[in-house]
Amino acid sequence: MRRILLVLFLFFILFSSYGQGKIIRGQITAHEEIPLIGAEIFVESSGNQFRSDSMGNFRISCQQKDKIKVSAKGFHSEEIKIKKKNKYVLVNLKLKSGEENKNLAMGYINIDNKDKLYAIKAIDDDEIDYSMYRNIHEILTGNFPGLQIQNGKIVIRNTASFTGDNAALIIIDGRESTMSSLENIATSDIKNISVMKDASAAMYGSRGANGVVIVNTKRGEK
Repeated sequence: MRRILLVLFLFFILFSSYGQGKIIRGQITAHEEIPLIGAEIFVESSGNQFRSDSMGNFRISCQQKDKIKVSAKGFHSEEIKIKKKNKYVLVNLKLKSGEENKNLAMGYINIDNKDKLYAIKAIDDDEIDYSMYRNIHEILTGNFPGLQIQNGKIVIRNTASFTGDNAALIIIDGRESTMSSLENIATSDIKNISVMKDASAAMYGSRGANGVVIVNTKRGEK
């Protein structure tokens, strides 16, 4: 009798552990850096739906091994397999082609309308051939209205401080960098560029108060 009870107890433990849920946290972005608000997260096992917050963050409950689908109008959906070891996931959605999809994408970007030009341009420019430009100066001033290069630093209109340094923060392949390092990058080696300011640069704290220029290179992918 004791042996039977022991076997039943072990089966109960195994069944319970198999059905145990877990909490997954993550962030949904476009162009690797721009948070998407209100993107939908669908959990396959339960059929429950969740949405990302104003910084693109989300918190969901799912099974130890599960699958989630992340979607937002104007973007290609992404399916992610959740594994037992997963606790945090980053999801980067790609913009669909077409002007209509650009307009739909604007609804998911939590920044002022006057700044959405920067964000949408960054998302849409992933496939630009930057080798047609002679240098980084031409790329920045030719593609981002209101951006100027003054005395060896990048200044973004409506973000410059009245006192102190008004230079924009420079991020190259995920790391804080300098103007000289940026100028030394061959234009043919640039994968994409984005410019953020105000709310979209909030994730960088006080360092991003004067705006942020983010450059991802082809070398950084390797």
